[in-house]
Amino acid sequence: MSLEVTDWFMRSTSSASEWTLSQLLDLKADSRIAVVIPARNEASTVGTVVGLIASELMGLVDELVVMDSLSTDGTAAAARKAGAQVHSVADVRPDLGVRPGKGEALWKSLFVTTADLLVFIDADLTEWGTHFVTGLLGPLLTDPSVKLVRGFYDRVLDSGNAPSLEGGRVTELVARPWLALHRPQLSRVVQPLAGEWAIRRSVFEELSVPVGYGVELSTLLDVHASFGLDAIAQVDLGRRAHRHQSLHDLAVMATELMSVGERRRLWTLASPTVGVEGSGSTLGTAVLRLPSDDRTWKVLPIPVDERPAAIGVEGYFRAQGLED
Repeated sequence: MSLEVTDWFMRSTSSASEWTLSQLLDLKADSRIAVVIPARNEASTVGTVVGLIASELMGLVDELVVMDSLSTDGTAAAARKAGAQVHSVADVRPDLGVRPGKGEALWKSLFVTTADLLVFIDADLTEWGTHFVTGLLGPLLTDPSVKLVRGFYDRVLDSGNAPSLEGGRVTELVARPWLALHRPQLSRVVQPLAGEWAIRRSVFEELSVPVGYGVELSTLLDVHASFGLDAIAQVDLGRRAHRHQSLHDLAVMATELMSVGERRRLWTLASPTVGVEGSGSTLGTAVLRLPSDDRTWKVLPIPVDERPAAIGVEGYFRAQGLED
């Protein structure tokens, strides 16, 4: 491990406990802060997540937004009742179409928020606290050179008998090995796929955004490519528990992440314009399902679309009350 990476880890890694709410309120000054929660069919948990932030942090947080990603349950109603502004991705800039996926929800949040600092929190959390938000904001409010803050935590995996700390299977088996091979400077980012992260709006609006689960990896790679290692910080948030996906669903996520990483590796080599905008383009991955004795193959779609930098989309500034 290079001395540069070791020094970065020591210099840029902190704990959420280092910042109190009163300190951040003093540091905030004129900055506007938005917490954005992407949600798809999370009616059982989103209200609790929203409610805790609404009750504890609304002096610090100016906008509390849930981006409803085509839910078919009561997600929107639960979030609204708990105190969030709720926007369906289908209703935000319908002229631009709509894609299913987490990245789509985060990208479209740029059209319904005006904050300078954006904090993204997952909707399915069951063990967490509002220190997730304050911890992520700390480096952004104390160091103007920091552009992106990633959270990390002990990920609690419910194995059926007792909780295990072996969550983050795609992180450990795909993302971190890929970074070690192709972006070794980022090898000490503890959880490159963490769903809890914060970024300056002025940076996020300049990035191409994969519509699916690749948004966390793409953002890490793109901020590093544009601003260098010192523009990234990471914060220990303690413990985190949430609903875990099946192994077959994780196969889709893993393939998408490798696609996102490979595109950026090739872009770096060829230096073309970043962005792959299509009409719902997908790859496919085949997984072997074993229901009883019937072994069948099923091809699962993998999104490869990327939304372009929001700053270049017509009408983006008008959504914030500014002139394009």
